[in-house]
Amino acid sequence: MRLCDLAVKKNSMKNQESIPTSKVARATQFVKATAKVGGNYIKHYGKKLMDPNLTKDQLHTDNAEDVYEALSNLKGSALKMAQMMMSMDKSLLPKAYSDKFAMSQYSAPPLSGPLVIKTFKGSVGKSPFEIFDSFNLEASNAASIGQVHKATKNGKNLAVKIQYPGVASSISSDLKMARPLAVQLLSLNDAEIDRYFIEVETKLLEEADYKLELRRSIEVTKLCEDLENVFFPNYYPDYSSEKIITMDWLEGLHLKEFLATNPSQEVRNQIGQALWDFYHFQMHTLKAVHADPHPGNFLFTQDGKLGILDFGCIKVIPEDFYSSYFALINPNILDKPDKMMAIFKELEFILEEDSEHFQGFFFDLFYKMIEILGRPFTHSTFDFGDDSYVAEVYGYFEYVASIKELKNANAARGSQHGLYVNRTFFGLYTLLNDLKAKINVELPMVSHQVILE
Repeated sequence: MRLCDLAVKKNSMKNQESIPTSKVARATQFVKATAKVGGNYIKHYGKKLMDPNLTKDQLHTDNAEDVYEALSNLKGSALKMAQMMMSMDKSLLPKAYSDKFAMSQYSAPPLSGPLVIKTFKGSVGKSPFEIFDSFNLEASNAASIGQVHKATKNGKNLAVKIQYPGVASSISSDLKMARPLAVQLLSLNDAEIDRYFIEVETKLLEEADYKLELRRSIEVTKLCEDLENVFFPNYYPDYSSEKIITMDWLEGLHLKEFLATNPSQEVRNQIGQALWDFYHFQMHTLKAVHADPHPGNFLFTQDGKLGILDFGCIKVIPEDFYSSYFALINPNILDKPDKMMAIFKELEFILEEDSEHFQGFFFDLFYKMIEILGRPFTHSTFDFGDDSYVAEVYGYFEYVASIKELKNANAARGSQHGLYVNRTFFGLYTLLNDLKAKINVELPMVSHQVILE
């Protein structure tokens, strides 16, 4: 079974007959969501007057429901932003939000059959029934930017991904309208919000370019084809367009259902190793990485194989950032504070205009962060099944997000390239923890001019 079969059960979710595409219609949804969030806060603080010990758990649950409802109907960049916030750094959002937004990864409300046909005709000039031997109008998977349908052609089972109407044209305006919501939900200062949104907008525009995704998918899967225990679909340019990508229909289980089969530790470790090796190869050999590591982009088989889908979000890593970042992750630098300080400045964790006091404050803060993130590299093997380690990672980032010196700062800290690289590591560590995998860890051999001095 493919993960798509598990994501949207027949008649389990109401089909969406239309998507708001005009700026006015989309702005109305954002305004409604913001108003509902404001109303939830008023209700919460009214109740808190009666019960001072009341927590924010119900507030977060109510807000998550209202925000997700609005964004899921808008689809596109609005819904993708929610998914990115969840997977980029879980400490940015209370658990109620991340749990709800996780639905955007593979189970958003699907488009109705007539709207699917209309979208197809608008993109390729034909209905799907004129192109394929068979085509299932019911979506097997509906996510943030597009949805997947099962089709057949010349005896092959195919997955056909269709982009939602108006996605590409609404990205910039959506992000501008989403900013007030993001300010309410994220523990970031204005400068960090602005930098975050610039990087997110750049990647969203790339993800909406299906021709770019098709080219990258073919290139990356070819380069990775010799990796052990991973498999990829073939892609079919003749049945693809600016809004449609056609690929092989792969068999496998979604992570949750795979784990429900109670796989052996040997199988967990084998898949975990395949996942680590896939990212290690991309990060350190290709310098371009699949930067969307949520469970909906992977398939798991009971014989220990890993299927990899969706190369829409590829982060190309600049050489200068790569050298600095991975020199910093190397545990051999932890006892070289002067060299760490130089790299912190290169990566903009510490700014030249910081006072001596704040340089020391931020050095200690980010030193601990690097020590935690780089800890797997201090071992030849590492047990990601250790829940205490993952809890420490997210616990420390939650602590960092609460520090007033960061929240009240006028400047953003950290290179913008780090957004997607960090997101990749967070997602990778979380998947390995879910698998309870113990793997062989290879330390990247990174030279850096500061270290060599």
